[in-house]
Amino acid sequence: MKSDKKVHDYSTIQLTIFVILRMAIGWHFLYEGISKLLTPGWSSSSYLDLSRWIFKDFFIWIASNPSILKVVDFLNIWGLILIGLGLLLGIFTRISSISGMLLLALYYLAHPPFVGLDFGFPPEGNYLMVDKNLVELIALAILTFFPTKGIFDFKRMLMIFKYKKKKLPLANATDNTTTEIRDSNSTFINRRELLKSIVALPVMGAFVFAVIKKMGWESYERKHLNDSIDAVTAATVRTFNYSGLKDLKGIIPTGHIGDLELSRVILGGNLVGGWAHARDLIYVDKLVKSYHTKDKIFETFLLAEKCGINCFLTNPVLSRIIGEYWKRSIGNIKFISDCAYRGDVISGIKMSIDNGANSCYVQGAIADKLVQEGNVELIAQSLELIRKNDLPAGIGAHRLETVKSCVDFGLEPDYWMKTVHPIDYWSAQPKQEHDNIWCTNPEETIKYMENLKQPWIAFKILAAGAIHPKIGFQYAFKNGADFICVGMYDFQIVDDVNMALEALANSVERNRNWVV
Repeated sequence: MKSDKKVHDYSTIQLTIFVILRMAIGWHFLYEGISKLLTPGWSSSSYLDLSRWIFKDFFIWIASNPSILKVVDFLNIWGLILIGLGLLLGIFTRISSISGMLLLALYYLAHPPFVGLDFGFPPEGNYLMVDKNLVELIALAILTFFPTKGIFDFKRMLMIFKYKKKKLPLANATDNTTTEIRDSNSTFINRRELLKSIVALPVMGAFVFAVIKKMGWESYERKHLNDSIDAVTAATVRTFNYSGLKDLKGIIPTGHIGDLELSRVILGGNLVGGWAHARDLIYVDKLVKSYHTKDKIFETFLLAEKCGINCFLTNPVLSRIIGEYWKRSIGNIKFISDCAYRGDVISGIKMSIDNGANSCYVQGAIADKLVQEGNVELIAQSLELIRKNDLPAGIGAHRLETVKSCVDFGLEPDYWMKTVHPIDYWSAQPKQEHDNIWCTNPEETIKYMENLKQPWIAFKILAAGAIHPKIGFQYAFKNGADFICVGMYDFQIVDDVNMALEALANSVERNRNWVV
């Protein structure tokens, strides 16, 4: 195909649209590459891990091999940058277009927006069969077969200077035109060609200016935040440089509750479910729910499993998310249900069992209420129903009186879910129980739990983010907890696991023996 002739057959409007399309896609590719290059610790690992279509085994294999993943990340970043530069400046546009198509095809194959596979990255918009990757791929195919090579590109400008230096006739001269580039007529044409050719330079300048401004704004914001923050809550890192799997110091060890093998750290479900216990910050619950899209939840589960956390604890309402995670073979995280369903513990147990819970327990707030009402019998019935379905059965409690009453009643659950945390954090003063204290008598709780032979899963150990994990983890394990249940965002998991490993190592000697 004589592409140059085809180019000259374009109308001005057609040519302008093609050039704008080429530059727009180039801009997008280039910025995607630069953003990844400048993001500390960026990796395609999670993207590849969540692939669930025909090449999923190949993509997951890449993600599971650090050396290969490093090469793939390098090729991905610099592929985006070089393709973007080629399209934006008009250098090797056909090669850039074809290379871009191949890269977009890989993205599409990893996460096609098909029915039943409608989750993936990035989690914006709603797609059905067609997504932005496929649209850009088709656009690049158009540019491949309707090229703008030789017009409005940087390469053309270089060729003009080359002709001028060597005193060659213009490439687009007619057979009867042999006037050299220095002639007055050729000089006029040369200027026109030159103006066409350098059109990419202002666009490139605008791109560089925009990137510098954006980086400057982000740097200012980061500096402003770093200078103004004088405390660290929960597991948020002050510098906002979040740890990745490469920073993981080990895998969380496991223990047993009956025949159920559980990691010593259990992923709590409050944040995923939107219960942030944010005290008087009334917008936080909605913010947490907005953050935890289905994609983000799956990504969080998968990252937790890679760190050795093999269990998620939540209520029956969220069991459908776990079910979908299992159904799509993303991972095998276990599910403990608190059976809290509209205040009806029996219905909550049945729903949990029907949805594949690995264990059930009577939620702490429900157990507290039943004990205060003198209805310990219903807790006993709940344990019996759970055990009839061959699942470990537990009892939760915020109040120590709940545990004591159940023991006095003769109940022996397979494990206890009991809050424990120190109460020397600022929002616990004065000591008023208003969504800011979950264990009002920690010393008495620790002393009483020493005498119980069942495993103890400690929860609310960070007092909903008021206590640093380094302190809360150490406090719980050293004072007798066999497991801890902790709500975590995805960006906190690696740091929390590292701190939990340190706390476990420092809790070898403790008053309460490890039950499992």
